[in-house]
Order: sequence, then C-alpha cells, then structure tokens
Amino acid sequence: MVIGLEVHVQLDTKSKLFCRCSTKFGSPPNTQTCPVCTGTPGALPVLNREAYALSMKVALALNCEIPKFTKWDRKQYYYPDLPKGYQISQFDLPMSQNGHLAISDSKDAFEPKKVGITRAHLEEDAGKSVHDEQAGVADSQIDLNRCGTPLLEIVSEPDMFSPLEAKAYLNELKLLLTYLGVSDCNMQEGSLRVDANVNLHIPDENAADGRPIATPIVEIKNMNSFRAVERALAYEADRQWEVWQETGQKIGDVPKQTRGWDDSAQVTRGQRSKEESSDYRYFPDPDLVPVVVTDAEIEEVRGQLGELPAALRTRLEETFGITPYDSDVLVNQGRALVDYYIELAETSGEGKLASNWVQQDVLRYLNEQEIEIDAFTVRPPALAELLAKVKGGQLDTSRGREVLAEMIATESSVADAMTKLGIAEVDDSELVDLCKQLIADNPKIVADIQSGNQKAAGALIGQAKKQNPNVNPSRVRELCIELASQA
Repeated sequence: MVIGLEVHVQLDTKSKLFCRCSTKFGSPPNTQTCPVCTGTPGALPVLNREAYALSMKVALALNCEIPKFTKWDRKQYYYPDLPKGYQISQFDLPMSQNGHLAISDSKDAFEPKKVGITRAHLEEDAGKSVHDEQAGVADSQIDLNRCGTPLLEIVSEPDMFSPLEAKAYLNELKLLLTYLGVSDCNMQEGSLRVDANVNLHIPDENAADGRPIATPIVEIKNMNSFRAVERALAYEADRQWEVWQETGQKIGDVPKQTRGWDDSAQVTRGQRSKEESSDYRYFPDPDLVPVVVTDAEIEEVRGQLGELPAALRTRLEETFGITPYDSDVLVNQGRALVDYYIELAETSGEGKLASNWVQQDVLRYLNEQEIEIDAFTVRPPALAELLAKVKGGQLDTSRGREVLAEMIATESSVADAMTKLGIAEVDDSELVDLCKQLIADNPKIVADIQSGNQKAAGALIGQAKKQNPNVNPSRVRELCIELASQA
C-alpha cells in the first residue's frame, strides 16, 4: 500500500478568509453571508491577516519552507454550493512547502519515520449541500454559511504504507494543531476533513528495471473519523487487489477514481473519475494582491510556537524516567494535564508513580465527571503528599485511592481525609509485634516460606488486615518473610 493524505483544517478565526462574515458554527442557514462570500458581481475580497498568521504557524511547526512571495489562484469547478463557480486557493506558489511530520507508535507497531509534507496552502471553503434522505422526497438544500471559511490544506507525500501509519499521522497532526491552538479540529462540525489517496505497488518479476506495477490511484472521501480512514484504506487495498487479480496486465486501462466511504456498509463506492489539476483551469486571481513576508515576520511567528508534542514527550521521558507509552498518553491529553503532571512529578520526586496515578486515577475521574483538569479539586501539592505516604509505606495503594476519593468528595487535605476514614498510621514497632504473633500462630505457613514459597505470606497479610485494617500489606509481607527466615 502507498498512501498520501490531504487534510483540510478550518482555522479558528472569528471572520472568514476574504470578508467580515462570522465563522460561528450552528447558526441558521444562510445568515452568515455577504456579497463577497456569495459571489455577487463587483464584490472584492480582502485577505484576513489572522488566517495567514495561523497558517504560517502550522507550516513552521511542520518544518516547512516559507516562501517570501505567494499568490492566490482561482480553482474553477461547478458545485451548487459554490456560488462563484470558483474557489480562491493556491496553485503553483503556495505559502509553504517541503516539510515533514515525525510519527511513531508507542507499542512499536511500525518503525518511526518522517512523513513528507508536500505543501500546506490556504484556501476558502465551499458551502454545504443538505440532502433530504426521506424516501420519495430527494430534495437538496444549500447553506452558504460556510462559504469563504479559511481552510489550510495540508498535503502529505505518499510516505505511508499501512492504515496504521495513516492513523498515527492523523493523530499526531491533530495533536499538533491542538497544541498550536489554530483549530478545534472537530470532525463532526467539519473543522477537520480528510481525503486519502491510495494505490498498490505490486512487484513485477518481468520488469527489466525492477519497478513495481502500480494500480491506479483512488481518492477516498466522506470519512468522518480517523477510525473510518483506517477502515476505508484497508477495504480499498483489498478491493484494488481483487481488481488487479481480475484485470492482470490490463490494470492500466482502469481509470483513476474518486470513491466515497459508506460507513454503514463498510465499503467504498465509486463517485466519479478523478480530476487532474488541468481540469480546474487554475489562473491567478486578479482581485487579490500577492502576499510578501519578511524574515522578521517569519521569526516572530516561529517564536509563538511553544513546546510541541514531540519535544514535550522527549522531555518527559528524559526528565522523569517514564516510558514512551506513558509520555504519549499524557501528551495526548493536552497541555493542561501535562502541566499538572509535571508539577506533581517535581513536587513528589516520583515521576513514574505520579504518571501511574495521573493515568489511572486522575484521568478516570475526569472522564467520569466529564471535566477538564483545571476543574480537578486535588491540586498537585496535595496529591504529592498522598503519594509520599503511599511510597513511604504508611498507606497501601488501595487505601491511598480511598483517601483520594475522600479528598475529592469533601475537598479536604490528606490528613483530614484519613481522619474521616478512620485511617491511622501504624507504628513500625507495633507492626513488628503483630508480625511476630502471626509467625508464632502459623507454623505451617512459616515452613512453606522457609522452603522457598514466599507466596504463602499472602495468608498472613490477610490475617494482619483483619486485626488492623490500617496496616500496609507490602510492609507486612516484607516483615513476615524476614521473621520466618529467622525462625
């Protein structure tokens, strides 16, 4: 499989790309339009400076070259929801080009790699066709609210060779866009859309130059989730292989296609033959002046990028000794949660333990309550105090979780939560006396431990908990094995 992806990102601006109309989602149809975005003759577009700045921010984060000179082009095609009959886009002189995005898999499902970015260019969106699917009605309605919304189209090189790599690329790209704050990336609202180009390269034993036979490229549309992209690519690869087996050497007679993904049937369906760039009859837009940027302007935007996800993962792993899997989970939750973890790890001095508690306990509570980390009432210093008691043996993990639940429910300190739960720290000398009594009362278990079966100490832990529920099981086990070996 050879895969290239085109991702359209709606930029988070208050107004459209070439007019003042609002970009707010969910307004009544055709209430956010004007002569410019509806294509009234004589109306002239003016570039939204903020949209260009956000686009440059993304391009720099994708390691792209930023040309000093870029222009606008008209892409001619007819759709009912494109009132001008053309889309203002960029053709031969895009605003950025020749970048890359590094992808990897925390479970090592594929080798880390850099996916090339051919270009990232700015363009305006079309409107939306709303189809009535009631039987016998078949009406279509047009909503032009979205016309003129700023889109950044990010075009990858065909550097991905499996649906898993494509999904990893999309996840990393969405995470990068979220950290940059340039888009909400809401696929349900159309803020992020993906088109996939895929074909097969089949080894040709008869080729003198060793080049494989390539099946015609198919562009897949109508995918509303990354999981749908993954499934559509897998299905399309199987379909193209079947076509290859049926046609053999006549594969060149099969035309390039645009196909739509039918999520309910889990199949792609043919829509039309695939257009070439010449079909759009690009030419420079006569109503818009080119954009010229300086080195100083580029560096100013570069200084606004902040710490990006890849660098942040590396810092977490190197500073706090956590695994790539752990750093990936934390970074994927967003910068606010990462900042919470960093403060917790620094305060407690326990990077791995802090990571475990954030992932297993804090995140579970956030998901259950559907809140963000800023609304979590147990702040890092208080949780660090609790982790210190767990690490020091004053509390076992299960009792620690009970204390955390009480701290959340009553917004109390560690000490107050322990008091309310009736948890008292057990003096070590008291614990030694208890373990000595257990050793004296259980000679058979002692014999098992002495013969090398240390798991037998589990029964002594249960007895200890019955006598004093506040004891630390790990410390009881340690003391009982030590005392049994000396008996």
